Amino acid sequence: MPRISDLEAAILGLLYDEPQYGYQLEKTIEGWGMRNWTQIGFSSIYYVLKKLEKKELVKSKLEKVEGKPSRKVFTITDLGRNTMKEKLVDLISWNKKLINPFDLGLAYLNYLEPQKVVECLENYLESAQGRIKFLESSVKMQEELDAPYYVVALFSRPLTSLKTETEWVKKFIEKIKKEENL
Repeated sequence: MPRISDLEAAILGLLYDEPQYGYQLEKTIEGWGMRNWTQIGFSSIYYVLKKLEKKELVKSKLEKVEGKPSRKVFTITDLGRNTMKEKLVDLISWNKKLINPFDLGLAYLNYLEPQKVVECLENYLESAQGRIKFLESSVKMQEELDAPYYVVALFSRPLTSLKTETEWVKKFIEKIKKEENL
């Protein structure tokens, strides 16, 4: 069975329930707020569809639309469904190392003055608060819409992680202030 990237899985998952054409996929991505939890750019949709088609995970056919140019509609294949299920098992079974650029900043903190580090971390906390508010309102909205538990989880999991991270940053700022006598 072919291996697929997370980006390929994101697109393949959108085709799992129904065939779609590229622009329709873009509208679904926007509607689901997928850019909050995936790395899908508009320009990458067609690139990924070509890759999936080459791997025989999707097939396409031209559909005529009256008064408009023909459009290419993509349908998941049986191989695509099985590959997607295998990818899902992998995605939710293992804790994987996440690369966060914040850690790169931590690695080289010693190149900044301690007061500047504290300033930067306080800015980080402020920006995180905006994201926390967004995620909290998203959780609330999804719950009010009676969205399935797995849809709510797309917002509640990062919310919990971000709240935990902000608590860590606050403690780290206090540690810096104490050790640097600020």
